[in-house]
Amino acid sequence: MELILKQDVDNLGFADDIVTVKNGYGRNYLIPQGFAELATPSAKKMLEETLKQRAYKEKKHIDEARTQADKLKGLSLTMSAKAGAGDKLFGSITAANLSEVLSKEGVDIDKKYISIFGGNIKRLGQYDAKLRFHREVIETLTFDVVKEEA
Repeated sequence: MELILKQDVDNLGFADDIVTVKNGYGRNYLIPQGFAELATPSAKKMLEETLKQRAYKEKKHIDEARTQADKLKGLSLTMSAKAGAGDKLFGSITAANLSEVLSKEGVDIDKKYISIFGGNIKRLGQYDAKLRFHREVIETLTFDVVKEEA
């Protein structure tokens, strides 16, 4: 079944993508939830027109995203957290914590666009995170988690 996505769907595609999914997934989940619509010939033509009109605006958004991503170059990020024996953290470091620290450094990104490799951080050390500024602008950030000094 071919569908046109109305919004971003994790592990499937971005808004205005034409995707092929199994019939049950499309009919029972994506279409009723409002995430997608059937890719009929007329809907495809309308999508082409919309994408043509949006191309100029999209270029502007990509340039803004690249500007934000360029701020990461040369950025050495160190986060401090309370830790106990064996380098185990009290609590964890999440994408929301990383988003706060990045905003203090001048890089504004929402927590839902940050993906920390390995999930939430529960130990001290060096970690990587994938930051998606735009569907075409994805950067990887390496940061350290160190023990907070008392």
